[in-house]
Amino acid sequence: MKPETADYLAKARTTLADAQQIATLPLPHVAAREAYYAAFNAAEAYIFEHTGKVATTHRGVRSEFARLARREPSIDRELTRFLATAYQLKATADYGIGPTAAPITADQAAAAIATAGRFIECIARSWHSRPSTSCFRPAWSNSAPGVPSTSIRPAANPGIC
Repeated sequence: MKPETADYLAKARTTLADAQQIATLPLPHVAAREAYYAAFNAAEAYIFEHTGKVATTHRGVRSEFARLARREPSIDRELTRFLATAYQLKATADYGIGPTAAPITADQAAAAIATAGRFIECIARSWHSRPSTSCFRPAWSNSAPGVPSTSIRPAANPGIC
């Protein structure tokens, strides 16, 4: 693993720990935003390890991660979608105003944090040959446009993150 990759993964884990700590406060929008950034940093680690390059935009990270992860059978496609869904939480937290902006609930933040944790560990495991025994995939619904539900289901294939 390249040193920069390790740095991105360390940042992802630190940001996830921050999200978990923030989730204990009545600030679910901040916790959800941090969950997105945790997954975002893990995606940056994956991109850097495979290309030696850094994506410069959120969209660039999402699209490059999706492109690269397509070739990695151990990364569940749901995790690629999570990056986009979690971005919607971040956008809602950052820009949502007025009565039409759906608030982010504590359950949504908790689900995002849990999935971001699985995302990070899946990325970290992608460089190791050890199979996963406890990967899960998020089950998102369309309860509110662009906002994930809180249901999480086990992966159909436990060897896939």
